Amino acid sequence: MSAAHVSEKKKKELSEITKLLREYPIISITDMNNIPAPQLQKMRSLLRGKVLIRMTKKTLMKRAFEELKSEKKNIEKLADYLKGMPALILSKEDPFELNRILEENVSFAPAKAGQVAPDDIVVHKGKTSFPPGPLISELSSVGIKAGIEDGKIAIKEDKVVVKKGEVVSPKVASVLSRLDIKPMRIGLEILAAYDNGEIFTGEVLKISTEKTVGMLRRAFVETFNLAVEIGYLTKETVELLISKASLQAKTLALEAGILTKETVGEELSKAESQAKALSEVIKQ
Repeated sequence: MSAAHVSEKKKKELSEITKLLREYPIISITDMNNIPAPQLQKMRSLLRGKVLIRMTKKTLMKRAFEELKSEKKNIEKLADYLKGMPALILSKEDPFELNRILEENVSFAPAKAGQVAPDDIVVHKGKTSFPPGPLISELSSVGIKAGIEDGKIAIKEDKVVVKKGEVVSPKVASVLSRLDIKPMRIGLEILAAYDNGEIFTGEVLKISTEKTVGMLRRAFVETFNLAVEIGYLTKETVELLISKASLQAKTLALEAGILTKETVGEELSKAESQAKALSEVIKQ
């Protein structure tokens, strides 16, 4: 009886999830691990009317993706990003704009022993506010080189104390706390987003509009310079290439002493200078 009841409940949940996945064009995956209830409530309030956050079991998510793969191309690939305590962020907003909103509302907290580092955790070089004392040996125990400068403990060089994906040890957590370093991101982070058959990873979504425009400008300049260098004609390079060719032709004509309407002035000026120089020699 109980098993039948659970099975029916799962079927209903799967049906609801599948319906939502059909309804929303933008489907994102996030990990709810280590997100305090107040922070989650704040994000729900901020995003109200823009997104629907829905938690369910991984198995049901995978099943829903599989059921919809004939309707939504590549949606089953979202299953690769189901980590920790996954949740769906369903929206009709542009995924890059949605990610920007989430990024702007991230806060940071101290690292606790046993947590997984979201990124490399780095202790940077420089003086601390601590006088000489036991902290030096604590720093040394986690591989941080330290000494004394102007009566204060100073870290001599940057040190990655925990690599991305590694677990924070109790010793490292204690040192980070003493140094008031808060490396743990608290907020909803998109691991991957589905939009019209395309999967955008969190790393891609973090590329800002300004950075994208800068990359496009740099690519244009580099392509333009290459096209000019090899003499490749396009509507953007033709004017410069003609100007460049004209200048090269003029230089060649001047070197060869060929008179044209473009070189006659400089040839006459050159001849006049040579004549004056010859006259000075004769006078001597």
